[in-house]
Amino acid sequence: MTTCVVVKKNNQIAIASDSLVTFGDTRLSHAYEVNEKIFPVGDSYVTLAGTAAHFPVMRKLLTGMGEECRLGSRDEVFETFSRVHEILKEKYFLNTKEDEDDPYESSQITALIANSHGIFGVYSYREVFSFDRFWGIGSGRNFALGAMYAVYDKATSAREIAEIGVHAGAEFDKSTSGPFRIYTVPMRD
Repeated sequence: MTTCVVVKKNNQIAIASDSLVTFGDTRLSHAYEVNEKIFPVGDSYVTLAGTAAHFPVMRKLLTGMGEECRLGSRDEVFETFSRVHEILKEKYFLNTKEDEDDPYESSQITALIANSHGIFGVYSYREVFSFDRFWGIGSGRNFALGAMYAVYDKATSAREIAEIGVHAGAEFDKSTSGPFRIYTVPMRD
């Protein structure tokens, strides 16, 4: 899977990810393919966890939405990802089935978004969270969350905390490896 994190601290927003792709027991490292797990969408950065098939689809879909892709608030992210769900079903033939008793169709997406307005997480049923400090997704998230929690009050920048998070993921999660990508943006006043 992966380790992806977002952090907000001292008027700075950071998003970071590893670059390893796995297929079952096979590892496709950065040495064999440039695996970019963070992509720009307007003035935002987006990263995903889950199947590698999501990356080309979501990159094309979100960047192709133009002005319809609004990611500046929790409500805008919800509206955008609700529209994304419709498009995934109609154009990309998304398999929406997870469990028999699910209350809604699943988008099969776990994403983090960083921009000057904040840090957001999106989950399968289009649940959107707006985080105040930091968060992580992917198989290495628990290691990243623990490391970021341990250093959050001591560190001076969001970038430093994000870097520590993805490094902790790579240290302990077998499906996470560098090199790491880290992007930062200043927060809006």
